Amino acid sequence: MPAITLAAAPPLAADPNAPDDLAAFKHAFRRHAAGVAAITTLAPDGSPVGFTATSLASLSAVPPLATFNMARSASSWASIAAADRVVIHMLGAHNRGVAEKLAGPHTERFVGEHWQPGPYGLPVLEGVTSWMIGRIVERVSVHNNAVVVVQIEGGGMGPDDEALLYHERTYRVPGAAV
Repeated sequence: MPAITLAAAPPLAADPNAPDDLAAFKHAFRRHAAGVAAITTLAPDGSPVGFTATSLASLSAVPPLATFNMARSASSWASIAAADRVVIHMLGAHNRGVAEKLAGPHTERFVGEHWQPGPYGLPVLEGVTSWMIGRIVERVSVHNNAVVVVQIEGGGMGPDDEALLYHERTYRVPGAAV
């Protein structure tokens, strides 16, 4: 069987001198559509903290465990490192503004009326398709990042909506079924 020649990832437009492994990684994950979630908790001083996450995954149904990943250099990491519980929100198309807000400057993420205090005083976002509250059971450091494991304790449903996806550095909704 003849060998197949695979095209290499092109250089990154923002950093043409980036190593090949970084270019391949960034190009590949830009083409991988991911659901958009938001993670919220309280800082040690009691103020709300949160961020968007595309790394949310279910780990097991029994017991109900979910994971998300984050950089330990992120503005929210100190709060996640100290927190006992978090709220995981599934975002729909109508939550795009909330996704953008929680991906913006950390000092502006909870300015406005898009959230309210929920169980344990944790911030619960308004109008999300669903939310789950969970207890952090493990934080695994991997290089400069962390995998956070959460045991789900409860939650609620919001309005039905199209899924909010992040693909090619843009928020999108699913297209036609194939």
